[in-house]
Formats: sequence, structure tokens, C-alpha cells
Amino acid sequence: MSVTDHDTVAALAEVERVATASGIAFVPGIEITAVDGGRDVHVLGYFIAREDASLAAFLERQRADRVRRVAAMADKLADMGKAINRDALLAAYPKGKSLGRPLVARALVKAGHVTDTRQAFDQLIGEGKPAFIPRRGPCPTEVIGIINRAGGIASLAHPGLLKRVDLIPSLVAAGLTAIEAFHSEHDAATTGRYLELANRLGILVSGGSDYHGEKERRRAAFGTIGLPRECFERLKAKVH
Repeated sequence: MSVTDHDTVAALAEVERVATASGIAFVPGIEITAVDGGRDVHVLGYFIAREDASLAAFLERQRADRVRRVAAMADKLADMGKAINRDALLAAYPKGKSLGRPLVARALVKAGHVTDTRQAFDQLIGEGKPAFIPRRGPCPTEVIGIINRAGGIASLAHPGLLKRVDLIPSLVAAGLTAIEAFHSEHDAATTGRYLELANRLGILVSGGSDYHGEKERRRAAFGTIGLPRECFERLKAKVH
């Protein structure tokens, strides 16, 4: 198993301890947010050297931008009459941990502005919604290089949701090892399409539930959506 938190490796030691105690193979991982054309592009990194100094410095910059973004989002929500406790939100996530929109969504639920986190995204903080703040960040090819230099292998996350097939060949040329063909929001046809694309491009595939810990979102996928063993073995064989 691998836990791929956004822009942080803070949980990896605990995940390794729990997985090992349960007899489960542990893979150190991360999900890094890149930006292309103003849109988020998520790149998964597996088998990374979590102590890599360059990776650590890069992730520190990523998390700093997350703080900026969340603070700006909170200010915009306040201007809309949907205030959340901005200072408490920023103070609750110490150095090394990653701040993001799901936490803003939970704060909106707590403040009574929405009934659940899905409504928060759909009406307020999702892309194109009134309180959305664009991210600033590196391009996908830069992120792929950072993962590769940290000894990992890079996989494009949930391509069926990203819907940027045009981007994939250039990412492969930059060192992308895999695409996430197996995902909780890919139906069988979508998975089949990306398996075929990976085969055509000569790359591998990864898979995961993309479960973020919420009570409602993707909960049923946790522990049920993963990667077939033969696909995992091919990924493992590619480790630098």
C-alpha cells in the first residue's frame, strides 16, 4: 500500500509502521500538484527517497503556496458573507503538513454555510466557482524530474478526470513512467482506454482509490480499487 498525500511526506513513517505491523508491503509515495495552462495536474510519485534534500526543499515551497492560496480563499469567502475561521485553519496545520481545499470545505461545513464538503466544492471552492483561487506552481515536466531525481517513478494521476490526453506524450518524453489507469472514478471503458494508451506509448500503469478520508467521497473505493499484482511488479522493476 501507498499513501500519496498532496505535497507532503509527513505521514509516511506512520503509514510504514502500520502497514508493516499488518503484514502489508509499504511503498513510499506522494502526490505533487503541478500547473499547466492554469489547471492543476497531479503527478504521483512512488518509491521515492523521502529524505531527499531537493525534494524536501521543493515540497516546502509547495506548502507555502498552499498557505497563501487557502488564506486568499478564506478572505474571498468572508467577502461573500461565508466567513470561516481563517486563523484557526492556518494554525491547525504545523510545519511539514499540507493545507488544502478539503480543509476549507470542512470549515465551511462547520460554519454552517454548506451541508457537506461536496456542496462546498460544487458551489463555492471548486474550479470556476466564486471563491476559487488559482494555484501557482511548477509545470508537470519539472515535477516529473523532481520525482525521478528523488529515486521515484512518476505517474499521471486520474487522467480520465484530467481529460488532457494531448499532454501525455510530452510528459512521457520528460520521463513519465506511468498513468493511473485504475481509479475510483474511471469506469471500465475509461480504464480500458488508458490501458491501451499506456501500451501504445510504451509506459506502465498505476492505480488507487484516491480516497481522502472524507466520510462520503470515494469511501466505498477505499480498499477495493487498486492495482493488479502484475502491473505492480512491472512498476517495482522500474525503480531507479
